[in-house]
Amino acid sequence: MQVGRKVVEDLLAGTGVEIDGSRPWDIRVRDDRFYGRVLKDGSLGLGEAYMEGWWDCDQIDEFICRILRGKLQEKIRANIRTILFYIVARLCNLQSLSRAGIIARKHYDLGNELFFSFLDSRNQYSCGYFENTDDLEEAQEKKLELICRKLDLQPDDRLLDIGCGWGGLARYAAEQYGCSVTAVNISEEQIRHAREICKGLPVEVVATDYRRISGHYDKIVSVGMFEHVGRKNYREFMDVVSRSLNDDGVFLLHTIGGNLSRVNCDPWINRYIFPNGMLPSIAQIGKAAEGRFVVEDLHNMGPHYEKTLLCWYDRFQCARDRLPEKYDDVFKRMWEYYFLSCAGAFRARHIQVWQIAMTKTGAKQTPLLRA
Repeated sequence: MQVGRKVVEDLLAGTGVEIDGSRPWDIRVRDDRFYGRVLKDGSLGLGEAYMEGWWDCDQIDEFICRILRGKLQEKIRANIRTILFYIVARLCNLQSLSRAGIIARKHYDLGNELFFSFLDSRNQYSCGYFENTDDLEEAQEKKLELICRKLDLQPDDRLLDIGCGWGGLARYAAEQYGCSVTAVNISEEQIRHAREICKGLPVEVVATDYRRISGHYDKIVSVGMFEHVGRKNYREFMDVVSRSLNDDGVFLLHTIGGNLSRVNCDPWINRYIFPNGMLPSIAQIGKAAEGRFVVEDLHNMGPHYEKTLLCWYDRFQCARDRLPEKYDDVFKRMWEYYFLSCAGAFRARHIQVWQIAMTKTGAKQTPLLRA
């Protein structure tokens, strides 16, 4: 194992990270099998080894930030599992209509008690807008208000919310702006909660895939759902929005994205957090929108997602011991690593989150808010 340790130490050289060092971003290796696993399986092995307690770190977010900035993921050769996943992702439509429910079953339907343990009171599972605040509750309300202002919502508008989550945005738009909302989702847990909190409001929560949306709308919004669409379906998604949006309407897309155009996502994230997830690049979004939409505004909110993830981590830690027994220690370590590794990725500028306001080709420019 000493050879493996030496190789890992050499890879870490220049990142400012040491094995068994004294700084908060240094890692403490508790099982010597860690070295071979990381060298063989890369980011997948790193995440799995943390879940199993083979290593610890006081500040995982900064550790991940440093190894991403040091481009260590490019220095460790891909293993056969990663290569096979890449080939399958390139050849197959992993987000087809028949496979779309996988993400709902394996992630969003894990149990509302889990998600509500760390989310704000409006249950916003996307980045807040920490403009002049450090409070998650306020940041999430600011995010909702920002979206509604960019859409230029009016009381007589019909709003389509594609991938409505637990219904927080739909409820906010109906309550604060008086518009009617059609909210679409495929997660049973989220649909049930959204219908409950939107009772008495002009909100219809529809259980359907985005490809089966019908009707016409004045405004369309999609927050944190495009990451599950997949590159083979980006064009179809834009076609659905285009045919559903009135000619003078506004479409706001809020999505996490990557700096490079890829056909898959991080192997650990894919296996344990978001199966079949895929982060689009600006080029991929632009190509899908080409001929259908004019981009009116592009707002990079990446630093706000780092803050959001750290807030979620803190809340999760406070609620950790109160979670049901079905969420065991391995599961809890998995979610800790998810929050902190993603925060580190945003800090390293490895991933971004964009709000992109669009209008249909040929439509009159709307005075959208520029953040």
